[in-house]
Amino acid sequence: MATIAVTGGKGGTGKSTVACSLAYELSKRKRVMLIDADVDCPNDHLLLSIERKHVKDVTAFLPEFDHNKCIACGKCAQACRANAIVHVPGKKPIFVEQQCIGCRACQIVCPAGAIKESAKKIGVVYKGKKESLDFFSAELLPGFEESSPVVNALKEVAMKNADSYDYIIIDTAAGTHCNVISALLGCDFAIAVTEPTPLGKHDLELILELLSILRIKSGIVINRSDIADAKVIEKSAKRFNVPIIEKIPYSKYIEENYAKGKPIEDEAIKKLANFLEASL
Repeated sequence: MATIAVTGGKGGTGKSTVACSLAYELSKRKRVMLIDADVDCPNDHLLLSIERKHVKDVTAFLPEFDHNKCIACGKCAQACRANAIVHVPGKKPIFVEQQCIGCRACQIVCPAGAIKESAKKIGVVYKGKKESLDFFSAELLPGFEESSPVVNALKEVAMKNADSYDYIIIDTAAGTHCNVISALLGCDFAIAVTEPTPLGKHDLELILELLSILRIKSGIVINRSDIADAKVIEKSAKRFNVPIIEKIPYSKYIEENYAKGKPIEDEAIKKLANFLEASL
């Protein structure tokens, strides 16, 4: 079993298109699971026209203050890096629920045992299927900022039967934030999707640096490779010593199937699938 992340620093480069197309292509002859870990804006089910079914709600720790026990020391506010607790000397703590990220720091440091455990719903995990391709995704509820707990819950559910698959494709969010790191952890290989533009180059280098820190072997896919000179990306690839494993030229066919929610069967995707089968 090989776990492959499809990631990329810049949004809009075609990361989800590559992830969905690659997973669908591999599923024709292998046992494949696709995980949409972009929980802030999941769209793989739309690209593959998959009907999602509810699996479970995701909850996070929520502090419940017992003001009868509270000694108004302010240690909970000092420990809260999200500034969800306000301390006014001589007053009981003021809790701003919308700011809370569920880290439990306040409960850990409270010397009076005045903080009990409660929970709040922050997301939902879904599953679906496209022919022989198994699919999992999750969605962060509106109003919550920290999405990595939802990514972790999604992976926990999806990976229960990981050994029954030949390939697990994880489509991460764009960027290099905590939710992306959560999605990348445990992956055997990462495909960094980019485009031949200055912004594409800049953000590609950010994700390649992160992958280097995480010690995840990677390769580069240049999407819409013919819209500009790809040398801008080739320089970054050489700098980080990461190979360019495939170039996908702009295609009207890909654009039309993307809009219709149909799987994309392209020669470049087939070559990418063959590369992974031969390498992993």
